[in-house]
Amino acid sequence: MTGQRTPTPLDHAATHVVRAAVMAPSLHNSQPWLFSYSGGRVLLYADGARRLPLADAHGRQQVISCGAALFNLRLAMRYLGFQPMVRPFPDARMPALLVRVGWGAYARAAPAERLMHHAMRERHTHRGPFHAAPPPAPLVQALRQQARAEGAELCTMDDLTSQSRLAELVHEAERLRRLSPAYVCELRSWTRMGHDSRDDGVLAAACDYHPDCTALAGRDFNGVTRHPETASPPEKWPTRTGIVALLTTPHDACPDWLRAGQALQRVLLYATGHKITAAFHTQPLEIADLRAQVRAVVPSGQYPQMLLRLGYTHDRVRTPRRPVTDVLARGTDDMRPITCAAPPPPDTQHGAEPRG
Repeated sequence: MTGQRTPTPLDHAATHVVRAAVMAPSLHNSQPWLFSYSGGRVLLYADGARRLPLADAHGRQQVISCGAALFNLRLAMRYLGFQPMVRPFPDARMPALLVRVGWGAYARAAPAERLMHHAMRERHTHRGPFHAAPPPAPLVQALRQQARAEGAELCTMDDLTSQSRLAELVHEAERLRRLSPAYVCELRSWTRMGHDSRDDGVLAAACDYHPDCTALAGRDFNGVTRHPETASPPEKWPTRTGIVALLTTPHDACPDWLRAGQALQRVLLYATGHKITAAFHTQPLEIADLRAQVRAVVPSGQYPQMLLRLGYTHDRVRTPRRPVTDVLARGTDDMRPITCAAPPPPDTQHGAEPRG
């Protein structure tokens, strides 16, 4: 067993990079990943037991979350001074195995990589209004370049017509979600109250604002819209919505989802390094016909993978993370059963994602 031998420097390095990986964002902070370390390589698996069957029926967002974790892992390797050797989908017999990453040649980390590495622990998801002042145009352009570096596009919705259309689609998706008892139950199961000691899910304390207080509706983790006295927000700040953006890819299969996750995390960490925070509104991307309507808003016609807002905030509530010991197995002697399953084959182009 690994616990019966002296850990090697590579063991410590593997722990370091996986600890960085698990800081990535995920749908409802479900942390749907598992890792193993053997033969000098880190393997990243999609944990099917943590896929949300209603919010993410086809596993698209799970793979995006794993892609974000992969970017953190790559970045941690770069911070240690090594080039990551990434091989996506290395074994067709194991579709849950998304990536195998080895240690490449020595190469000093670039300043932008160090900045993003330092931003890992500061990055957090915001749920509420931003400050009125928007991020400067040069910084937004730099975020677009970060997305392109990973093979995706960050399309900002600068005209009011597109912003209004996306707001309508988010509200429609959230309305359908709130009318679904099964979905509400799933959402509540991932909401953590102050006395809850679990290290996953979304803290209720991180959802102090009413979910409908900005132009784009948020998820109702605290259930405030289910009560007549709190159904409507006491205040609305449409002018504090921030910059609305879509992260898109040219195609829409598992490799594109993995690529989108890496692009997303690169954008988020670069933004965090420049004091910008993000809020997510992916509800319409979880419903096939609404996702098609979101795609119609994208000028390039690419596939929308994430819908987010960007802006400034003083909010610093961060969600918990599972310890490395819960997600990492080392070597064949310490390999616990990997209870993960591959996402179903993508069929989003044909309306396979459920309505409501």
